[in-house]
Amino acid sequence: MKKVAIIGSGSWGAALGIYLANNGNEVRLWSFNEEEKRSINEDRKCVFLPKAVVPEGVICSTDFKEVLDGAEIILHVTPSKFVRNTIKQYKEYVTDDQFLVMCSKGFESESNLTLDEVMKEELPNVRCGILSGPSHAEEVSLDIPTALVVASESDELKESVVEAFKSTKMRLYTSKDVRGVELGAALKNIIAFCAGISVGLELGDNTFAALATRGLVEIARLGTAMGGNEKTFYGLTGLGDLIVTCGSQHSRNRRAGVMIGKGHTIEEARKEIGMTIESVDNIDVAYKLAQKYNVEMPIVNAVYDVLYNGLDPKTAVDNLMTRSLKEE
Repeated sequence: MKKVAIIGSGSWGAALGIYLANNGNEVRLWSFNEEEKRSINEDRKCVFLPKAVVPEGVICSTDFKEVLDGAEIILHVTPSKFVRNTIKQYKEYVTDDQFLVMCSKGFESESNLTLDEVMKEELPNVRCGILSGPSHAEEVSLDIPTALVVASESDELKESVVEAFKSTKMRLYTSKDVRGVELGAALKNIIAFCAGISVGLELGDNTFAALATRGLVEIARLGTAMGGNEKTFYGLTGLGDLIVTCGSQHSRNRRAGVMIGKGHTIEEARKEIGMTIESVDNIDVAYKLAQKYNVEMPIVNAVYDVLYNGLDPKTAVDNLMTRSLKEE
């Protein structure tokens, strides 16, 4: 049994808490919202996971010190845009013998940094890692079999996380490719958003498959240029996560893209979905990184123009289809 602190009580944070408590761990869950705290502690429910029951092994608090005190593993699970500010609020309670694992997926838009880089800037002496893979919160909270990857330079961190998670319902692989695992997770959200647009435009399975496949090529191009291992992008945290995010009704990124394809504004999509849409928050970052590393990313460029330059999605598709022909 491990003592686990989870920072963030949204769907993914709550799902991880439910799973880990059911797997015999002691879980403390931090929330910024008093009503969420009450719902979890008294009703044993998370508003984002209506089918799941929160076990007694999960205790929610709005006090960082209470949540972090004595924890062996800290899982950070907030939207990417809140990562740095949240760490600043709790870092005084983190000790060098604790493991900090980033479970959020995305970039810091102000700096274009990966979340791993943000962690290291704020907590340079703490051993850090990334947890990622094809995993919808709704399914993890219901004990549907799932495979994830924990990436870190620290073997002790990886061993500790695997020990907390392993069961017949959860299989964990380990990796040293922190950069590759993180970039696959962040970039696949953008391609899933694009796949959703193709669905909203009613373009069919052929288009969907072509977009997802060529999107993976773009992910691998930028990921390797930024120091990731190409093999990583064709594993669970690249291809696997891309499949589940592009194809599932649970995916906020896909759902947001569908709405754009149907003619809605991004503001309407945000309101309808009601939760953070990481792809929208990070498309401009991917666009800037592609320019910085001189990487060809036509799909990312096209969706950037749709969101920021008013390009019609149908025209964007035509532009992609009429680019100069080349070998695959």
